[in-house]
Amino acid sequence: MVLAFETKLRGKRVFVTGHSGFTGSWLCTWLSRAGVELFGYSLLPDSTQPLFSLIGTDVPAVYDDIMNFESLHDAMQTFQPDIVIHLAAQPLVRLSYREPRRTFAVNAMGTANVLEAARLTPSACGVVCITTDKVYDNREWEWAYRENDPLGGKDPYSASKAAAEMIIKGYASSFSGSGKGPYIATARGGNIIGGGDWSEDRLIPDFVRALVSGNPLTLRFPDATRPWQHVLALVQGYAMLAAGLLSDDPRPFARAWNLGPADPVQYSVRQVTDLLATHWSRPDLRYLDEPMPEARALALDSRLAHNALDWRSPWTVPTMIQKTAEWYRAHYANTPPGSNLPGSMHDFTLGQIDEWRDGLKRIELS
Repeated sequence: MVLAFETKLRGKRVFVTGHSGFTGSWLCTWLSRAGVELFGYSLLPDSTQPLFSLIGTDVPAVYDDIMNFESLHDAMQTFQPDIVIHLAAQPLVRLSYREPRRTFAVNAMGTANVLEAARLTPSACGVVCITTDKVYDNREWEWAYRENDPLGGKDPYSASKAAAEMIIKGYASSFSGSGKGPYIATARGGNIIGGGDWSEDRLIPDFVRALVSGNPLTLRFPDATRPWQHVLALVQGYAMLAAGLLSDDPRPFARAWNLGPADPVQYSVRQVTDLLATHWSRPDLRYLDEPMPEARALALDSRLAHNALDWRSPWTVPTMIQKTAEWYRAHYANTPPGSNLPGSMHDFTLGQIDEWRDGLKRIELS
């Protein structure tokens, strides 16, 4: 059984920025399996982030910076995509404190470059822009943020993504439809987990590094809650929005969408660490005395996506954490540290994608 949104995307041409990153690798693996014709645009894969080569999904690509507009424009013009999915970003909060100017340039002006290149590409009928749950003016509310709540940003990363949202709104209001430019959807997701993320200053990659190296794990804000969700939940949402922008009337899909976890339980950093330990082992824990400022509580109201897109997750948060631990354990069992054999985790990754798809099929039939 093929999922409905996969049917709409089969045979379409999709241009993915940031295709070789963590989320991009999972996205391209799923879309390739669904029969989508892909083209990637990203920086050269970092040797410390080997997921793309480990999965081994074959995607023709140009490796360059999205700040190089001429290169980006030429690549998009050559490929003539139906849909653009814009993932390329500087995604780390703590790095944004060290490199604020680069963060603003990539996340805000990089988005403008992608939208301008898409506007000048006649074949492009839709763009899915990926921002973050952190675009909201976080007032430490107990209730979840909705798509019409005020945007803001108290750190360079959050502010840069809120700035990207304003650029997207300007392009959508000025150019979308009537032959002037593609329709634009914005996806605001939460804290993504899943196998193959080795980013710095993220809980699960730090947990994995601590176990593999035998070093202690340092926790920041152990009691802070986050909208944890598996990367496949976001990938599914992005694909559903892309399919919607290809429909006869794309206008209902060309808006901002929260893609947050449906699990009513808010899991803290400490609880996620405990759940990970039950599926692997527990590293020695340390606590940061004076962490950089971060929001303590943040939750998304995703009822719009649930009701209008029928966006669902077949896994609970504990299951997502279990599947993430299983991915890393399989990787280190089959691929000794430092070898990073191309394609060594391809079948395992496809297996988890198919498990997720099977869960969605059961939801559709229920």
